[in-house]
Amino acid sequence: MATTVQVILQQDLKNLGKSGDLVRVRPGYARNYLLPRSLAVPATLENVKHVEHAQRISAARAAKARAEAGAQAERLSAVVVKLERKVGEEDRLFGSVTTKDVATALKEMGVEIDRKRLVLPDVIRTAGTFDVTAKLLGDLTATFKLIISAKK
Repeated sequence: MATTVQVILQQDLKNLGKSGDLVRVRPGYARNYLLPRSLAVPATLENVKHVEHAQRISAARAAKARAEAGAQAERLSAVVVKLERKVGEEDRLFGSVTTKDVATALKEMGVEIDRKRLVLPDVIRTAGTFDVTAKLLGDLTATFKLIISAKK
């Protein structure tokens, strides 16, 4: 009787592996737990080829998304966003500048980015120049200038 069998995981399992991993488990664990719950499939030659193909497709998609994010980071780094706001004493704004304001200004300039990906250095309540960071993909970020001037 076999002491272990090979299965391909369909989902991430703590202490066992990630989805798509080829792992060795005891036959009873595979037969009674993993297979009935569709957490794994038997490691036949056809299933292994199918999983490898899916992983290649996933890697290609990830590489394409990373390249697009890199191109967007280059475009975004060259942008300077200028906003005019009403100011009071000592260049204090009436209200504050939010990520929504910055995202709207970027959209008018032709750069599409979700406002949730923008990180302001702090609450902006004064006129001046600020660095804004955009989180694009994973650890890929871009920084651009934000200039807030007094409205005449």
